[in-house]
Amino acid sequence: MVDFQSRYVSQLTKETLAIVLAGGKGQRLHELTRKRAKPALHFGGKFRLIDFPLSNSINSGIRRIGVLTQYKSHSLMRHIMRGWGNFNRDLGEFVDLLPASQQQSENWYQGTADAFYQNIPFIEAVNPKYVVVLAGDQVYRMDYGSILAEHVENDANLTVACLQVDKSIAAGQLGVVGVNQCNQIVDFEEKPLHPKPVPDDPTQCLASMGIYVFNKDFLIRCLCNDAGRGDSDHDFGKNIIPSCIPSNDVYAFRYTDDATGQQAYWRDVGTLDTFWQANLELISPLPSLNLYDEKWPIWTYQQQLPPAKFVFNDEQRRGYAVDSMISAGCIISGSKIDQSVLFNGVRIHSYSDIHQSVVLPRAEIGRHCRLHKVIVDSHCHIPANTSIGIDVEQDRARGFRISQHGVVLVTQDMFE
Repeated sequence: MVDFQSRYVSQLTKETLAIVLAGGKGQRLHELTRKRAKPALHFGGKFRLIDFPLSNSINSGIRRIGVLTQYKSHSLMRHIMRGWGNFNRDLGEFVDLLPASQQQSENWYQGTADAFYQNIPFIEAVNPKYVVVLAGDQVYRMDYGSILAEHVENDANLTVACLQVDKSIAAGQLGVVGVNQCNQIVDFEEKPLHPKPVPDDPTQCLASMGIYVFNKDFLIRCLCNDAGRGDSDHDFGKNIIPSCIPSNDVYAFRYTDDATGQQAYWRDVGTLDTFWQANLELISPLPSLNLYDEKWPIWTYQQQLPPAKFVFNDEQRRGYAVDSMISAGCIISGSKIDQSVLFNGVRIHSYSDIHQSVVLPRAEIGRHCRLHKVIVDSHCHIPANTSIGIDVEQDRARGFRISQHGVVLVTQDMFE
């Protein structure tokens, strides 16, 4: 982490505005995002995805933040107002919601760049020196002071945060950059099917994290130029970034773990498989993402709930959990929970067996149920004597969603 005793870095963060793109549909998550924007999706027992970029901003010393919303944003906006509305505006601190409001045109947000273009008056009113562009649906911990310092030291117009990843991970999913020996970006492809490898490893490529640092005046100039192009998709990855590279100073910031210098933790939980896996990674003894680090807390809104409770302890039924995360308000009544994550307010009735499953808030699971490798949506009630994740053909016949790698998604609508 950057030493925040450094007046140099702290001044940079004070001069920065963070804007979070939080209007995504998350279509690859299917029914999980049918009623909510992807950044509002629950994660890690008590958090939502939006909490990670917001917490990173606050922990980095950036306390002026805008959140761009559009798709099914009610639960997202409610969460932000409840959990992130206590900043002191007299000190210039805020988390402002920026829903699509047709201020610059008669259209709703037409792309990520257009969302920024329609909020140029907001950016100019804040008048920062730097603007950090963040995605609202990624899980990671990052000190934005580091990328800001490197951005300024390179005298860059634009800096793109990058990770070195396996080509199979980036193919068709992530933007891929090419750099010279000084980490200046020389080419950029948005989600190529066949990513260009890094010079020293044909299996790896340098992928964009969707995190950008712009000089404010340069950003506004780019947005205005893009808005006048009829052939543009008005998207940062497809249009803004590639158009900047030929004639501007555009650099890559290589994001690594500060302690080890190795690959840093970053997850784009864009599919049912990656969402399930990222949640279950948290239950390992030494998870890559440490939610218990008091030096870099993840902030959130949480309802005041009683502690989790486990009841019954006899030969016929015993309520217990092993290798699991059990959140506040849960009641485990005479059932076994193994390698699972239970969110707030979950009820598990007697004689059930929950294994390698992710159970979202306020779900209820009846007696004599067996769940294996299942995602249970919030407020879903699973009837007694139900087995899920045991017989694939039976699950498919009942209308449950089955992922590429065998994760079963269950929502309340599937029982009605």
